[in-house]
Amino acid sequence: MKQLLIIWHSRTGAAEAMARAAFQGARGDEACGARLVRARAAQAEDVLAADGYLFAAPENLASLSGEMKEFFDRCYYPVLGRIEGRPYALMIAAGSDGEGAARQAARICTGWRLREVQPPMIVGTRAQTAEEILAPKVLGAADLEKCRELGAGMAAGIGAGIW
Repeated sequence: MKQLLIIWHSRTGAAEAMARAAFQGARGDEACGARLVRARAAQAEDVLAADGYLFAAPENLASLSGEMKEFFDRCYYPVLGRIEGRPYALMIAAGSDGEGAARQAARICTGWRLREVQPPMIVGTRAQTAEEILAPKVLGAADLEKCRELGAGMAAGIGAGIW
């Protein structure tokens, strides 16, 4: 069976909620299994065993969160040259535009020679003050449904061999 690997990091709950919703959506596909793994627990072997990837992370200070960046740093060279052409998509939880984190992750995925199959999904929380930024986040039903749809679409594409 093909496998979608969803790797996530979250500080205040938004990116985790996005990843969990995508996982729920992906679990409905019979031809593709799904695994949900926190970035700090993900290893190169997990990346190598998967047929496609969904990365979910918050944007912090206009770039990827440290834990997600550390996952990429730790796994980059052990899988380099061994996963080319596999599909991926990004989910970014952002207080403002999320573009910095999306660009950073996309550059890493380009280095791995992964194939972007969906534009980055950026969910804006609009948190701008220190209190808002640090507060736990609860995403709306519409945003979570988009995440479920992305997970389902990724699993369907991988399971059907479209990607």
